Amino acid sequence: MANENSKIKNSDQVKDKQETIEDIILRHSERGMPDIRFYLSSDYCTKAAREILSWEKGNVFLTTGFYVKGYAETDGPVGTVALSKALSKLGFNPVIITDEFCKGFFEIEDIETVYLDIDNKGDDIDHLVKKYDPKGLISIERCGRNRHGFYANMKGEDIGAFTAPIDEMFIRYRGLIPTIGVGDGGNEIGMGKIAGPILRKLSLEPCVIPADIFVIASVSNWGAYGIIAALAKLSNMKLVPGLDFVETYIKKTVKLGSVDGVTGWNSVSVDGKNMKTEYEILHALRKLERSYIQNNCA
Repeated sequence: MANENSKIKNSDQVKDKQETIEDIILRHSERGMPDIRFYLSSDYCTKAAREILSWEKGNVFLTTGFYVKGYAETDGPVGTVALSKALSKLGFNPVIITDEFCKGFFEIEDIETVYLDIDNKGDDIDHLVKKYDPKGLISIERCGRNRHGFYANMKGEDIGAFTAPIDEMFIRYRGLIPTIGVGDGGNEIGMGKIAGPILRKLSLEPCVIPADIFVIASVSNWGAYGIIAALAKLSNMKLVPGLDFVETYIKKTVKLGSVDGVTGWNSVSVDGKNMKTEYEILHALRKLERSYIQNNCA
């Protein structure tokens, strides 16, 4: 009996040590995101997934596209496409709202895309909401305004002249349409929910546009994958993308001009991290996904 109790105790310890979705997507952090984690719920990816699954089936707006040196960066689009595909499997209709610097990125995956003009004053936003009646808004690596009204990149440079004001949608329809934000640095839509801690701990001017639920990750794409893994857990479906799809898609966007947001290079990498690191994160999340499905079937 003593040996059996010991085995049970050791088994429980192994379970306790198992990484969570949030542990995985916060690996390799270089921007202090783990310091911000304590201001969010411990299972924020699952919280976001539960919120999504509570929405009435219909259109869901997703926005991404962060301007870097004349192009949109590689962080954001692939996570948005992967989440769009997961939403489609769950019965939603994803519609991507972005601007000209992501031209062609999403049509190659047959996802409906709407481009907002850089100088838009808000009328088009109201028209889009009226036309599509979105059941939710999701932002993944999309720059939002700080308290000074600027769209600032990580160097503090104002990129407002190259950023359509899609964050206005999150302001105008706050409390009317549920919102989720994903970010990795502090200047993305949704960070307004934790702007105070970011300002104190990361010493940068954060975006002040909030989201109802916010997901942080070392790379925003990983935050999207984290939500997908949580959706898989709750729906008992295989949803997490494989490396082949992710790498192939990033190569396609790079051919269209996309650049690494950290290096500025037109390369198949994300935030200075190569595909080996991408594989590590995806492999860990897919492993969790398998365990969820096996446990649900047991």
